[in-house]
Amino acid sequence: METIASFKVNHDTLEKGMYISRIDGDIVTYDIRMKKPNGGDYLQNAAMHTFEHLFATYARNTKLASNVIYIGPMGCRTGFYFLVRDKITHAQALEIIQECFEFIKGFKGEIPGTKKEECGNYLEHDLEGAKQIAIDMSEVLKSWNVEKMTYAE
Repeated sequence: METIASFKVNHDTLEKGMYISRIDGDIVTYDIRMKKPNGGDYLQNAAMHTFEHLFATYARNTKLASNVIYIGPMGCRTGFYFLVRDKITHAQALEIIQECFEFIKGFKGEIPGTKKEECGNYLEHDLEGAKQIAIDMSEVLKSWNVEKMTYAE
């Protein structure tokens, strides 16, 4: 079988940030890399789960929500994928992510979608852990721009 594109990215040199992973027709996949690959520090499941609930809720409530396709964690627990239609520019996608992380940093109240009938693992959540992820990545992305969204060679 052919090696898929994301496995061709050199994970030894990949740093935390937001990257354009691929473009398929009108679908853009962003790699939101929150941990250094193979660095021994990975997203913890409960925090990642809560982060996903808050990330998805926020992104799907923006003015560009109709162009948000998917938000989900990477199996390696080093980040998230963010898939959108190309009607959202790279700059707008970055802005959504930056706003989302600010939302998560300051979130108070009941985590959306955490009732037993709404979630397949409703007991495994960590709001403080999700906030720490957002705090860390907000620092990384505060000076990020579209020019930095290309993987290093």
